[in-house]
This record gives sequence, structure tokens and C-alpha cells, in this order.
Amino acid sequence: QVQLVESGGGLVQAGGSLRLSCAASGSIFSINAMAWYRQAPGKQRELVATITSGGRTNYADSVKGRFTISRDNAKNTVYLQMNSLKPEDTAVYYCNANIVSRGLRIDDYWGQGTQVTVSS
Repeated sequence: QVQLVESGGGLVQAGGSLRLSCAASGSIFSINAMAWYRQAPGKQRELVATITSGGRTNYADSVKGRFTISRDNAKNTVYLQMNSLKPEDTAVYYCNANIVSRGLRIDDYWGQGTQVTVSS
């Protein structure tokens, strides 16, 4: 059994910052790529940023230069530092991880989502 638990969402004014965290726990052997997605009302879920187990990162064009994804492999945790937030960043943010369980089964797991609201 593997769980992803997110924290750090909230309400912030435009131009402000927030830091999201997502901790994986349970029967984990190793974690491959980790990622953050978001879904705004009435829109499809979109990829925000990814990070490999080796630390290589990739970002959506809309967040490049403003958001930073990082991970702490010892804590099985991925972070998303969001700076210079805009109202269009308002969405529910989900973390995703590709995890190898102790039974050596590989699956994608999702967090429960955390709301980020940016006021203008």
C-alpha cells in the first residue's frame, strides 16, 4: 500500500509565493519520476513540472522561470516552489509518482490534490 499526501496549498495574492509538498509513504522500494499536475475549473488536468530520480527537471512553458520542482529522496518527498503567482495559476494541484513497491510492482500513484487560489 502506497500513499501520497500533499500539503501547502492556500490563498495568496498575485505576485506571492507558495510551496507545495508531497510525501510518499508505505511499501516503497524506490521512486522513479515525480511530477506535479494541476486542474483548473472546467479545464483538463495539465502537467506542470517533472523531476527524475536523478534530479533532471522539465517544466510547462506557462510556469518556466517562476516554479521550481525539487525532491528529497531520503524523505520520499517532492516539492513545488511557486513564485510570482498569477490568477491563472489557480487550480487544484496534484502530485504524481512512479513507484516501485517492495513487491517490485511498478505503478503510478496520485495525491488527493491541494487547492491553490491566486487573487488579483
